[in-house]
Amino acid sequence: MLAKPIQLADQVAKQAGWQCFRAECMDLRSRAEKLAALLRQAARAELYERPAARIMADTVRALNKAVGMAARCFQSHSRLRRFFTLNPVSGFPRTLALLDTAFEDVAWLLRISSPHADADDDDDDGLRGLPNIAQNEPILFLIWDHIARLHTGSLTARADAATNLASLARDNPHFAKLIIEEDGVAPLVKLLKDGTDDGQEAAATALGLLARDEESVDKLLHAGVCSVFAAALKEPPMRVQAAVAEAIPSLAHHSQKCQDLFAQTNAVRHLVGHLAAGTIQEHSRYYIAGTGSRNMNMTSLHSVVLAKTFSVHQGSSGSPASEPPSSSEAPGSQQQAGKNQMQSVVQSAMAAKTKTNGSLVPPFRPQLGTSGSSGRGAVREVEDPETKARLKAMAARALWKLARGHLGVCKSITDSRALLCFAVLLEKGDGGMGTSVQYYSAMAIMEICRVAEHSLALRQSAFKPSSPAAKAVVDQLLHIVSKGEYDDLLLPCITALGCLARTFTASENRVIGPLVELLDEREPPIIKEAMLALTKFACNENHLHVNHCKAIVDNGGARHLVQLVYLGDEVQIEALILLCFIALHVPESEELAQAGVLAVLLWASKQAHMVQDMRVDALLPDAKGRLELFQSRASR
Repeated sequence: MLAKPIQLADQVAKQAGWQCFRAECMDLRSRAEKLAALLRQAARAELYERPAARIMADTVRALNKAVGMAARCFQSHSRLRRFFTLNPVSGFPRTLALLDTAFEDVAWLLRISSPHADADDDDDDGLRGLPNIAQNEPILFLIWDHIARLHTGSLTARADAATNLASLARDNPHFAKLIIEEDGVAPLVKLLKDGTDDGQEAAATALGLLARDEESVDKLLHAGVCSVFAAALKEPPMRVQAAVAEAIPSLAHHSQKCQDLFAQTNAVRHLVGHLAAGTIQEHSRYYIAGTGSRNMNMTSLHSVVLAKTFSVHQGSSGSPASEPPSSSEAPGSQQQAGKNQMQSVVQSAMAAKTKTNGSLVPPFRPQLGTSGSSGRGAVREVEDPETKARLKAMAARALWKLARGHLGVCKSITDSRALLCFAVLLEKGDGGMGTSVQYYSAMAIMEICRVAEHSLALRQSAFKPSSPAAKAVVDQLLHIVSKGEYDDLLLPCITALGCLARTFTASENRVIGPLVELLDEREPPIIKEAMLALTKFACNENHLHVNHCKAIVDNGGARHLVQLVYLGDEVQIEALILLCFIALHVPESEELAQAGVLAVLLWASKQAHMVQDMRVDALLPDAKGRLELFQSRASR
């Protein structure tokens, strides 16, 4: 890169000074010699290549122009011929200005590439000047300066540079792309690994903001971001872990490959550990050894979970106790048990676990909240509540994004304590910290349920009827749906219940009623989501579709669906499909006759916009035929 401009500078210095005594040529020679010396100094330095390429290209253009000017002065002809050679005087000032600009640009390049430029922290506050070509694109050179600080600045300067890059990436997606294109990812990753706490936090934030699309995420993954993030989640301080957890969703949202990489690392395990810390009591030797009156003051949901787990262990003492403890079935009068009784329950459960497993080592080791040999971290208990709440919320959000459509991640989450954690967070929230942890938990449950809807193995392992954690989750979903308040939690909870339709037994009669109630004069998004959920209960793929269709009719669903087919502009098709399933499976129902379902189906068969839907076209003729057959027999 530097060979050609050095040769050109030497050529200009030689041609402009040997036999020509014009003042302009002497100035040209002087500037060429200074530029050649600076270029040789740059050749011995380790340059930041991205700005170097552009600056050297402009330097070559300036030197080529200077070579042309000098060639007219240095010719092997007579002095008389050189005297008559056309060499306009007006061209010299422009050429000299170009050489001055090239000299200043190369000097700027050396300043930002020098590892000793920022030896003093007092010099880190201001920019180290901008090159002249920054007039055309100042943001690009601002990015260059900050990235150069990441390479050569002090630890404080690197943290400030990462913060500034994060601010630029947050303001404009174009700036985020420029940072990636100008090789800003590698020094940010290095800062996240080796920087100060402030630098690590700023680097994690910047990397998360750079993940704007799939192409950007691929470049981040190529730089090894996933492994560095997974390692950062393990080591305190908590604010760095929270920044990393906040950055992970941006990567997972745009790349399936990113989800695969995080599934292969311990990132999911660490996220679940942060989610569980302070949410549920950890069933391990660390918890039993520190049992006391303060630790025994549990929430009602967790007390019930422990009691249920104890009963499950007693009933199946011959098999390893691998299920995460959770339940919501207990008499209300026993929810606030005494601390001595609760301590006895926990120790008995652990004794049963010891008897079956042979040791007290849990299947999922708790996060202790210290960094071990690093010496930088602090015990979790000394962190401020806001940081704890933020870390917990960001962990829930990261698990939500990682679980979307990924069976491996969902399996890792459900094999741990995460389902119980989500149930507790849905019940308790974040204690008024304003972190939206309830919403993130609901969305994570919804994504896991969506994957489980199409995975028999995941349904059988995570949502089997005897699973205490699954029962706790379902109880919280039903509680939110039964309230029916149109907030951020209602729609994902409705969707989750619909996705779990094939996991409910015939004796489970709590789910249909609350969903049917949502069909009565509610907002269109709620009605549509409730209808889609009920359709999953009533469709042919559900082996208990007859039982569920009867439950829908018994709870007054036919009357609501008739009104929605007639008047529900946004949900007409979905209401008609659900009504067809009900007519197919329980055509003998007297409630269908009283609601006038046959008339509705006859009317719908004449509506062009309805019968054009392929699903309606496949269901409506059979549903109408069966309903006509049964209702005509009943009329006789």
